[in-house]
Amino acid sequence: MSEVLVDDALAQDHQLSDKIVQDDVVQVCTPEHCFIAFDTLYCSLTGAHPLTPQYPDEKYPLFVTWNIKRSDSLRLRGCIGNFEPMPLHEAVPEYALISAFKDTRFRKIEERELERLECSVSLLTNFEDASTYLDWTIGVHGIYISFPHPSTIPTLTSSGSSTPSPLSSSASLPSTRFNFRKRNLTATYLPDVIPEQGWTKVEAVDSAIRKAGWDGRITEDLRRNVKLRRYQSQLCNVTWDEFVQWREQRAPGST
Repeated sequence: MSEVLVDDALAQDHQLSDKIVQDDVVQVCTPEHCFIAFDTLYCSLTGAHPLTPQYPDEKYPLFVTWNIKRSDSLRLRGCIGNFEPMPLHEAVPEYALISAFKDTRFRKIEERELERLECSVSLLTNFEDASTYLDWTIGVHGIYISFPHPSTIPTLTSSGSSTPSPLSSSASLPSTRFNFRKRNLTATYLPDVIPEQGWTKVEAVDSAIRKAGWDGRITEDLRRNVKLRRYQSQLCNVTWDEFVQWREQRAPGST
């Protein structure tokens, strides 16, 4: 799967353990992932020598997000990820730079901005196919939607569609034949985005439909043709100051 753009609590213990256990849950995402992302960007912009990751080289889908401090708030500065599991020693540095330099919504991040940046890394887990576009939980799941271009959805008869809505008591949706000569439209929202926006499930799906590129009318029939995959994520954030402290501990005098 190709790169994906998205709209977007630092752990109290910054120990460089392989994994951190919090509330009996193994945290596969640690501050070290964010530090390496920060280190990659810092070295790319300054010519410094990058440090070697000390976290396990496991495979996960991931997103790297850059936010920047403006006045008293944080603004998105870049966010790109990939849904294909990749070795993290390769993926974290790669997507740190892709999200910093190739997010087409923003100009490239510059060295003068480093001190105002915060970095987040999200490792994606627990992918499941939803039975309907409403089969997920706000605050728990992120959503990845795909749907055929609405021009390929068969025209409904005057009596309406026979496809049951997930708002009804029907347990499943029958399949519909589409013309796949036109590509499917896709979009995603990470788990933290939807509660931050205060959306309902329908509002989140409708927003994702818009994000995927459809600017026409959104009907219930269009929503029923959305294929939704739900997933969870583990997230860590670090600030520039925390990164500088970490790098000084790992390589004194290097910043």
